[in-house]
Amino acid sequence: MAIVGAYVGFSKVLVAVFPVFLLAWLRFGIAAVAMAHWLRSDGPPLDLRTKKLLFLESFFGNFLFSICMLFGMRYAGAVTAGVVMAAIPAVVALLSRVFLKEPLSARTLCAIALAVAGVATLALTKSTGTNAGGAVSLIGTLLLLGAVFCEAIYVVIGKTLTGNVSPRRISALINLWGLVLVTPFGIWQALSFDFSIVSTPIWGGLVLYALAASMWTVWLWMTGLKHVPAARAGIFTVFLPITAALVGVLFLNEPFTKTHLLAFAFAIAAVLLATWPSKLTSSEATASPQ
Repeated sequence: MAIVGAYVGFSKVLVAVFPVFLLAWLRFGIAAVAMAHWLRSDGPPLDLRTKKLLFLESFFGNFLFSICMLFGMRYAGAVTAGVVMAAIPAVVALLSRVFLKEPLSARTLCAIALAVAGVATLALTKSTGTNAGGAVSLIGTLLLLGAVFCEAIYVVIGKTLTGNVSPRRISALINLWGLVLVTPFGIWQALSFDFSIVSTPIWGGLVLYALAASMWTVWLWMTGLKHVPAARAGIFTVFLPITAALVGVLFLNEPFTKTHLLAFAFAIAAVLLATWPSKLTSSEATASPQ
């Protein structure tokens, strides 16, 4: 999640050069080449249910999430976006309880509340002094809420998949589905795009972005999900906006205030509370479906 937050911040440079769907198409294409050897079967053949889950994982986590987020930001202000996306840990916990039957302890619920408080605080700080920060749009809010549920579904389905498929194979297969889903839109934008305007550093940044977004982070996430209940894993999504803010402060010259420090304190407290070893957390992990 920390790497995701970092590449989200740096992707502003790429979005300024490439149209959104073309950027996504190139990302999935580059990662598909890099992960081609990960497609080899290192376990039993995939049954129909697993194949459906892999498609849904990519559809919600790669394709639909990107559409909801990008177009939601077009209609909603920064405050709305930050506060709505702060609901990801809570929605993950809710869906994991409903679909995975994972227990929700008081400690996990408190950690979720701290994570939400941290991101909400950060969102309010980032929007200070901007006109867009106060803008509220019903369609934008609904799109961002859709992105929240897409990300939560991604976490829950990922937890189910890690019981039967290796993290490497999951990463390669859902990236391949993402490539298939976005290809028509990518080709459409590629036909009218002047590739001669892209500099060598931008191409290098694109390769790094593709490997980070589709390969490294997915593998890390799926490997972690093999050992961590989905509800607790969802709390770590708090690092996405936190790290994105750090990139803004350290590399994009955005201001750092006491309120930023408070947001970081909430986020760190949430993760510590959720992951600190205890008999309770051990029993939760044992109860988690494999």
